[in-house]
Amino acid sequence: MTEPIKIGMAGIGRAGWGMHCEELKGREAQFQIVAACDLIPLRCEKMAERYQCRTTLKIDELVKMPEVELVDIATRSNDHLAHAVLALEAGKYVYLEKPICLSYTDALRLAAVAEKHPGRLFIRQNRRFDPDFIHVQEIIASGILGEVYEIRLARHNFQRRDDWQTIKEFGGGQLLNWGPHIVDHALRFLESPVESMFSDLKQIAAVGDAEDHIKIVLRGSNGRLVDLEISGGVALGAPTYRVFGTRGSLALTGREIHLKYLDPAQPLKPRKADPGTPESNDEPWHVINAQKGATGITPRKNAFGPSETLPWIETKIPVKAGSNTVLWDHLHAAIREGKPFPIRLDEVLEVMRVISAARKGTRFDL
Repeated sequence: MTEPIKIGMAGIGRAGWGMHCEELKGREAQFQIVAACDLIPLRCEKMAERYQCRTTLKIDELVKMPEVELVDIATRSNDHLAHAVLALEAGKYVYLEKPICLSYTDALRLAAVAEKHPGRLFIRQNRRFDPDFIHVQEIIASGILGEVYEIRLARHNFQRRDDWQTIKEFGGGQLLNWGPHIVDHALRFLESPVESMFSDLKQIAAVGDAEDHIKIVLRGSNGRLVDLEISGGVALGAPTYRVFGTRGSLALTGREIHLKYLDPAQPLKPRKADPGTPESNDEPWHVINAQKGATGITPRKNAFGPSETLPWIETKIPVKAGSNTVLWDHLHAAIREGKPFPIRLDEVLEVMRVISAARKGTRFDL
């Protein structure tokens, strides 16, 4: 048995209190919250009551506490860079909530600091472990859909949002809210370097000055296309995942996967293109057949399109059980056992590069 990792929680809001603290329930043998920091005294009081931990209103005091091993940063997005650097330079491990910062330029600055403190920075891209994402990856890898040429990702709702995450100054907007998760999914699905991209940003329903509707299309060097859409301005949403392959397709809505694919046990008969002219409904076959010598083109008896019956398999299956909170287990293994952490910094840098490129030249640029 090893001693639990002693956490200093920075930010006790929706992410810190509502997500991180809840996910740590049942992991007391791995992690122990020994300190907490927030600008709002009432939140500190809640933490002291629940965990009997030290509290402070100043993060520079938190990072200096000798009992704190790991600083869990769940502050506002615009503070992530400064708070992560502060904790790293204090010699602490850092578990950093997404987005790691507001821009690719800032992400490179953070990476430069992290290089001076190897093995200390860990990024909370927890949705890499979403059960539906993992299940779709497994189906693609199985090959039943054939060669996958296009994948579409969607996160839709309609919400007249008005909190700080609608304001650019604080890192608001869908690019830095859902964006880090879904762009990360897109890059994993792409399975090759980004060759080109298209993006379009809009403000539809939210107030503030940040985007609430984004469209990004990535093309990989392997020719695969990944189309992602995140919106707070869509009243009728699309399936969360759609996958198109040369032998079938997949659509995932809620916790159900709809599959339609060609039976791999039944080989398809060879076919070739036919230059003949199909008969129309008002042209009897014997008439057009008699005239075939006039054009030199042999007419077809069947109408447009193939006349074969394909061996489709169509089924609906539930998403496999799982939880993205397992990232905490990976964090413990990385710190206590030296095992590789599954979210690499270079992967997160590429996420931030795509996000910054999508924003460049728009009114939503920072």
